[in-house]
Amino acid sequence: MTERTLILLRHAKSVDPDPYPTDLERPLSPRGRRDAAAAGEWLREQGLLPDLVLCSTAVRTRETLEGLALTAPVVFEHRLYLGPADDTLDLLRNGAPDVSTLLVIGHNPTLSMLSDLLDADALPDEGLATSGIAVHTVPGAWRDLETAALKTHHKSRG
Repeated sequence: MTERTLILLRHAKSVDPDPYPTDLERPLSPRGRRDAAAAGEWLREQGLLPDLVLCSTAVRTRETLEGLALTAPVVFEHRLYLGPADDTLDLLRNGAPDVSTLLVIGHNPTLSMLSDLLDADALPDEGLATSGIAVHTVPGAWRDLETAALKTHHKSRG
């Protein structure tokens, strides 16, 4: 069996929701832009370059993706905005079978709950902070994804 890598990245820090008509439209704050760039730098330093990125359709996740400065193909998936963790897990199971390293950019609590579903109690109790990254080792095919050990986690700050 081929080992795969799943990278879960919570979007970077966004602005307050008050002036925006919908939550989907909230952009990153200046700190969030710096943190997204730092997350991209950390991923490159670790050799964690995705073959594919699944990204929520929210403005803040798209801007986080832009800040990462990666070159992988991207699929924008509204279901990542909606959650819940079980639905996101089903999305991963039905994804591209030939992808070795997959980056998912989304939201909390969904991503922290997904990480916990894959490897219970491995993340700190507070889960993923903004720009938080959880890297899981997937032991086999995506379609068989049930558990995946947390290899490392990181909080990116720029």
